[in-house]
Amino acid sequence: MNKWLEQLRGLNPQEVGSWPLPFKLGGLALLLMLVLFAAFWFDWKPQMDELAATENEEVQLKAKFMDKKKLAVNLEAYEKRLSDIERGFGTLLKQLPKKSEMEALLTDINQAGLGRGLQFELFKPSATETITEYYAELPVTIKVTGDYHSLGNFTSDLSKLPRIVLLNDVAISSSTIKEKEGLLVMDAVAKTYRYLDEEEIAAQAKAKNDKEKQMKGGK
Repeated sequence: MNKWLEQLRGLNPQEVGSWPLPFKLGGLALLLMLVLFAAFWFDWKPQMDELAATENEEVQLKAKFMDKKKLAVNLEAYEKRLSDIERGFGTLLKQLPKKSEMEALLTDINQAGLGRGLQFELFKPSATETITEYYAELPVTIKVTGDYHSLGNFTSDLSKLPRIVLLNDVAISSSTIKEKEGLLVMDAVAKTYRYLDEEEIAAQAKAKNDKEKQMKGGK
């Protein structure tokens, strides 16, 4: 071992041709490894990274293509479904009263309760409506007293009205009034809806366009 170390120390880098054969082969192998490492790091590795990125992009493009192909194959079914939804939406809109019919609808709700023998402790339509793109929502706070079956029949009658009325925030408790002992008290918010007239729809569309212009201008 000491002999090999002494020979290694005595090697002259400027006289490689005079080195013993084992050291020549070792130096050649080391040089070859350095060349291969440099080729890998500076040439092959970037190409491999680029190839991997290209393959990943190919997978994504294939997935997008398959998604679009599925849409194209099912386009007719989607169009039919959209048409059915639009017809259903039109049917629902027809169930919404106009502004002039809201008072009659509120009367129908009140009469539905009275017709079942319920006593209205509170019937208070909200002073303001919630306006959306196509319809307005009017919550009515109600509080009625009656027996279990009368309350059940009342809620059933509301669902059968020709106009849409939905009960929300329903809370039922026993009456604390001595004269009404054994009866139930129902607190709820009955939400009714009406269709916007043409002027209101135009105003909503204008407000929406103005808002979009302001957002674009802000950018």
